[in-house]
Amino acid sequence: MTRVFTAILLFLLVGLRAATAQQDQGVWVQVEAQPSLREAQDRAQVYARALPDVNGFRLGSGWYAIVIGPYLRSDAEQVLRVYRAEGQIPRDSFITFSSSLGQQYWPIGANVLNRGTIAPPVEPEQPTIDTLSGATPQPSDETRAQALQSERLLTSQERKDLQTALQAAGFYNSTIDGAFGQGTRRSMADWQSFNGYEATGVLTTVQRAALIEDYNAPLISVGMARYTDEQAGITVGLPLEAIAFDRYEAPFAHFQSTSDLNAQALLISQEGGKSTLRALYEVMQSLEIVPLDGPRELRGDRFTLEGRGKGIVSYTEAALKDGKIKGFTLVWPEGDEARRARVLAAMKASFATTDAVLDSSAGADAEQRVDLVSGLQVRKPRLSRSGFFADASGTVLTVSEAADSCSRVTLDGDQELQVAWTDADLGVSVLRPRKSLAPINVAEFRSDQPRIQSEVAVSGFSYEGALGAPTLTFGQIADVRGLNGESVVKRLALAAQPGDAGGPVFDDSGSVVGMLLPTPSEGRTLPGSVSLAVSTQGLNDVLTQAGISGQAAQETTEISPNELSRRANGMTVLVHCWD
Repeated sequence: MTRVFTAILLFLLVGLRAATAQQDQGVWVQVEAQPSLREAQDRAQVYARALPDVNGFRLGSGWYAIVIGPYLRSDAEQVLRVYRAEGQIPRDSFITFSSSLGQQYWPIGANVLNRGTIAPPVEPEQPTIDTLSGATPQPSDETRAQALQSERLLTSQERKDLQTALQAAGFYNSTIDGAFGQGTRRSMADWQSFNGYEATGVLTTVQRAALIEDYNAPLISVGMARYTDEQAGITVGLPLEAIAFDRYEAPFAHFQSTSDLNAQALLISQEGGKSTLRALYEVMQSLEIVPLDGPRELRGDRFTLEGRGKGIVSYTEAALKDGKIKGFTLVWPEGDEARRARVLAAMKASFATTDAVLDSSAGADAEQRVDLVSGLQVRKPRLSRSGFFADASGTVLTVSEAADSCSRVTLDGDQELQVAWTDADLGVSVLRPRKSLAPINVAEFRSDQPRIQSEVAVSGFSYEGALGAPTLTFGQIADVRGLNGESVVKRLALAAQPGDAGGPVFDDSGSVVGMLLPTPSEGRTLPGSVSLAVSTQGLNDVLTQAGISGQAAQETTEISPNELSRRANGMTVLVHCWD
């Protein structure tokens, strides 16, 4: 009866495996990823001259992968191992899945994602047979007993490292605990069998070295090594074949790329307290090397920042201890996530500090620019225009180009805005702050039409924030209609700058009589002393569509230039459009 049950069980297991194999859509060997389609096509063509089954797919990150396949998992592992050994593909090539691949770009017009697996071009390794005895040689450097004896000398961390390597190779999916139970032994046996060794379930010294070498191939490919900076008081593992020390500019030690990988790193070292840590946290988020998208957290005496976008992935961590802030930043290209993750994990695990702190004057003789922070480029908005507060909760009126196709819209600092209404014909947008604001002054809209040749002033950030505060530009009403006779547009005799667009137009009593429009596009130009503005009628109509009531002006007496400047400064804002 037991034999019958065993036979049935084996039959079901074989059937299950067969069904699983039929459902296997295959895996791929990824050999490269390039940031542009042209580069990827060129590289795919190079690989296709030497290897069969070369395909190219767009990745979700926007990069372009070059892959070989699709194969069954076992066949893909064989292809990966043989091609690596022959030097046909990079050492950091890896197995990837169809789910991570997008539209195919190579070969042109092909579509192989759903065609099923193909036979590998690499023949499986066949064991040689001793013709005299008929026995298969046992390629082992140690007996099982000897392997067990050498295994007992491993530290707890070394045992965990072996489990981690088995997991990365796809043979182990349990807890990394350093305990070699039945699950670990089974994984070891599977790895041995797959790699042509006798499946004893105990790795020999040579096999352990081979497993760890395969696992560390991504680190080896970038020359991961221990680095000590005595001045910064930091020891950490760094990819020293991809980056090299460049300079100090406190609080950073800069490491620039030395290869086409275009990686970058910073070591962070400075004295300070929690306020210094918070200031560093804010400053780091203003830099180009920390893209806007990604998780970030400031908690107690430490912070982490991750940013993804514009072709890079950036990670920063810093911690405060005993009046010293120490940390690091790693900047890596998108499309190389597996290797980046290994490098980052190695940096985190190896990071250690001493009492030394980088001198605050280090790099004081370096180039100084307002758009640089310690030698790092500050992130700049795609477009900056003026705007002004239209109600007491901080609703802003501005020109629609200031909020068009922006991934993020902010005020002078970091207050985020969202579009409440846009009138594309007028070129006006209403923006609401995500958090209520408390404006110093709010626009008071004049209801009647100003007279031609009456004095007006525009408040705006003429140079898109370079001066730090709005300026007043004076002129006159040249016509109460637009160039094509529009009743909601007026013409001004006033020389404005691009940054002034969106700024309020005041009469001599400080009432708002319009909003400055940008210079017309579509190949038309205006004389330097001619500007256009939306009338208060048009602005109130747009506010009504957004569910907001503008405040009517009460004052009609002329005010002093100083009072006008005070009102304008409390009302005018700088609107940033970010990619």
